[in-house]
Amino acid sequence: MAENNKNTQFQSIKGFYDILPEHTPLWLKLEDTARQVLGQYGYRNIRMPAVESTDLFVRSVGEHTDIVEKEMYSWVDELNGDRLTLRPEGTAGCVRAVVEHSLTYNGPQRLWYMGPMFRHENVQKGRQRQFHQIGAEAFGYTGPDVEAEQIIMLARLWRALGLTDVELQINTIGDASERAEYRKTLIAYFEQHAELLDEDARRRLHSNPLRILDSKNPRMQAMIEAAPKLMDQLGAETRAHYDGLCRMLQEAGVAFVHNARLVRGLDYYNRTVFEWVTTRLGSQGTIAGGGRYDTLVERLGGQPTPACGFAMGMERIFLLMQEYGVTASDAPDVYLINVGAEAERLALNVAEQLREAGLSVTMHAGGGSFKSQMKKADRSGARYAVIIAEDEVSAGQISLKPLREAGQQRSCSINECIAQLNMAQLNKEQLKT
Repeated sequence: MAENNKNTQFQSIKGFYDILPEHTPLWLKLEDTARQVLGQYGYRNIRMPAVESTDLFVRSVGEHTDIVEKEMYSWVDELNGDRLTLRPEGTAGCVRAVVEHSLTYNGPQRLWYMGPMFRHENVQKGRQRQFHQIGAEAFGYTGPDVEAEQIIMLARLWRALGLTDVELQINTIGDASERAEYRKTLIAYFEQHAELLDEDARRRLHSNPLRILDSKNPRMQAMIEAAPKLMDQLGAETRAHYDGLCRMLQEAGVAFVHNARLVRGLDYYNRTVFEWVTTRLGSQGTIAGGGRYDTLVERLGGQPTPACGFAMGMERIFLLMQEYGVTASDAPDVYLINVGAEAERLALNVAEQLREAGLSVTMHAGGGSFKSQMKKADRSGARYAVIIAEDEVSAGQISLKPLREAGQQRSCSINECIAQLNMAQLNKEQLKT
């Protein structure tokens, strides 16, 4: 065993990355915009733990899915022998919370959550082992109207984030009985073409044959394209549900593509499934996906409750925002320069008065010449510098200097400074709108 070196420089674990201050403004823009849009549709925030019982995911996601078979971070708790797992997705934990706390006792619920998820998979652009999702779940709604609402809500979010080249793909995978019959048909078809199946498809053939339809193996594409279509085996009620969703989306002006091969990778889905995809991120083009899961609440111990939801991959949306040139800044409104012992003493009080007025202030600390402090003020990105030096101290005033626009430095009282800065901020907001 190698001897520990006290001078070893630690690095983050593969697939687990730091989000640095230069990137967090764009992350915050994504989070804040999503929070605002979800609130507009009546979704309330719920926060679940990152660790759940392993059996929760086995029972909900499906024993024969890639997530459960290969990707979960699971262990046995040495204290009590519990089998625990870092959550690989959010829906199961949300449903567990709804059942445990009887959240639907007084009626339907619209909920949303945000946070890290964990899967042990190959690391590549847009795919990490710790990744972040925003998810939304609606419980107690039977019709396609709530699915249409969720899709329309995502379309609004893309517009708010400035993302345009995003395509909606939808499909229906029927109810459990319809899917069971289709499963038999599909297995029989793939067995007739066994020589074309790759190793992954052969492994899934009898456990999860619908996932073969989603294969990207070019050698299998023609064979998959010719496979029997689930749509041809659906009953009248399922067809009417899907037709209703399509009609609502058309009436709302949301364009979509019917993708008969879209199945989703989790066992709990039924009827509607959908994905929002982009061609700008290579193979990791899905930025959001979801659908209906009417049996999951009952499967996890609750009363029969219709439900549907979605999750969006925040890392992929972040990359797409960068691709579109979307920007955000955390620059302060004011950089407060103070030169001399007396100015330094006054600076703390002035900074607090500015903050009390709702302004963000970076106060220079650590001394230094006026010239060096001005350079730091410029690098901070602040729109204004507030200056306190000998002249200001003796006059009982401060100086206000624009850094990002034309204008002269002027001396003023703290109240006059606050009024001018607030007026400038108001004008800035009006220009945005």
